[in-house]
Amino acid sequence: MNIMLFHSTYGLRPAVRAAADRLREAGHEVWTPDLFEGRTFDDVEEARDFKDEIGKDELLKRAVLAAAPYSDRGLVYTGFSLGAALAQTLALGDEKACGLLLLHGTSDIAENASAEDLPVQLHVAEPDPFEPDDWLSAWYLQMRKTGADVEVYRYAGAGHLYTDPDLPDYDAEAAEATWRTALGFLETL
Repeated sequence: MNIMLFHSTYGLRPAVRAAADRLREAGHEVWTPDLFEGRTFDDVEEARDFKDEIGKDELLKRAVLAAAPYSDRGLVYTGFSLGAALAQTLALGDEKACGLLLLHGTSDIAENASAEDLPVQLHVAEPDPFEPDDWLSAWYLQMRKTGADVEVYRYAGAGHLYTDPDLPDYDAEAAEATWRTALGFLETL
């Protein structure tokens, strides 16, 4: 598969590169655009401030420009937290999208969005302060309304970005379960 992998608010950190390597080892072609132009963060507040400085519209523009040269190949869009939100927006706007793999995040869904038979897999902590239960329930129903084929996996006790071994949220067991399930999902596409 051709995979467009977007980083979180922390930037293109080693964990994102390691995830891309893991996907490549499984036989996938992977692109990891740097939407922050080289900036990475260890502190979530600094990261959020920088993201807000860039702005939502500019980040989306950067994501679209990164994906555009490859979209004719039929991409699986994926990302971590902020990157998952961007991946979701792009996948729902790309009729050639082959799949959507969301790690730690979702985004609003336009009322007129259509994603007929798009395979979607979401992995999130339970509970997750950025993806509360009522939000996830509404998101799931709205995503199903688009026609997408949706699977949701929740990881009790894990922190928000539990797949990044360099962050306090890291949960090795949940991370391994996520990757095992996600790689299986990609094999079905």
